[in-house]
Amino acid sequence: MKELVETIAKALVDSPDEVVVTEKENDREIVVQLQVAQEDMGKVIGKQGRIAKAIRSVVKAAATKSDKKVKVEIL
Repeated sequence: MKELVETIAKALVDSPDEVVVTEKENDREIVVQLQVAQEDMGKVIGKQGRIAKAIRSVVKAAATKSDKKVKVEIL
């Protein structure tokens, strides 16, 4: 999941070198945290959060094979 979020985020932003993705896993869920440069925050979130929702939807669809819930947090 980490690689998927990282690939999507790097394609969206102007400063792909500043994209940092961390993944924390426990027994029930996986939390993927995404950090981008301050000036790229709007590009990752999108108007009315549409891009953020799309990223979460893609990750959720990719996680259907695993039994764990996946959360994407944009910091």
